[in-house]
Amino acid sequence: MTSPTSIAPAPPALPNRSTAPRYRVGVRSGTIASFLLPFFVPFLLFYVAPVVYALVESFQKIERSGGQFGTVSTVFGGVTQYAAVLSDSEFWASLGRVGLFGVVQVPVMLFLSLLIALLLDSRLVSFPSFFRLTAFLPYAVPGLIAAIMWSFLYHPQLSPVVQILSDIGISVDFLDQSSVLWSIANISTWLWTGYNMLIIYSALQAIPQELYEAARLDGAGNLAIALRIKLPIVFPSIVLTTIFSIIGTLQLYAEPSVLAQVAPSVSTTYTPNMMTYGIASGGNYQQAAAMSVVIAIATFILSFGFMKITSRRSDA
Repeated sequence: MTSPTSIAPAPPALPNRSTAPRYRVGVRSGTIASFLLPFFVPFLLFYVAPVVYALVESFQKIERSGGQFGTVSTVFGGVTQYAAVLSDSEFWASLGRVGLFGVVQVPVMLFLSLLIALLLDSRLVSFPSFFRLTAFLPYAVPGLIAAIMWSFLYHPQLSPVVQILSDIGISVDFLDQSSVLWSIANISTWLWTGYNMLIIYSALQAIPQELYEAARLDGAGNLAIALRIKLPIVFPSIVLTTIFSIIGTLQLYAEPSVLAQVAPSVSTTYTPNMMTYGIASGGNYQQAAAMSVVIAIATFILSFGFMKITSRRSDA
């Protein structure tokens, strides 16, 4: 009598991918789109669309037919508006002012931001939270309000600072043609030092404490730790704040436009943004669009060039 042979159970059948439901892909795509739409819709409406419109307008020009009281029409003008912008000496003078402003103000501001961040991150400062809030507080003041406050402190007849300096024999005019640019730089430095400090300080807080302990075991002091450990690690944050500062320099508008009310040396063409606004207010939207495009290109070249230079040095 033969014993029955044992038969192993058959393995479960694998699902056929051709017949598997595909609704999950669509659901996942819809979920991703629902998260991205709140960003992309305002981005397209308020960023991409104005840029495209400015580009289109910059290649147009106004033509008048039938004399002074004839009809006005907008036609394709090629690079006419760009030629007018690039041949305008006042535009180049305004670029020169903000260039000088950036060369001096940006390094001073970032040095102060770095110094304050290093001090707050060290053990040398008591109550670091209080001093961190104090340093960041000027950034909470809107730029327009800050410019009005400082214009009061700069005014020769109203400023208590000018009065105190005059009492001790120091005569200074913060709104003079030779000093008003640095008065504007002082306002920007006061406003943005705390903001940049917070970015650098956040990078410092991310450094593992074990690195500091190992450095102290090797005999390194606070200065050596700051120069050899902290600075190389937070260098990308310094590069980021520098790029932000370069972009902000070419967008300089609020501070000089407020000081123009009390300083005759600040004209409507003092900065490129003020000049663009003045041209647009006069009705020449095409030339203003061309000027804004030129400013945007200059901003991109400067910020991208700085980023490439620093990336090469960091890779070396």
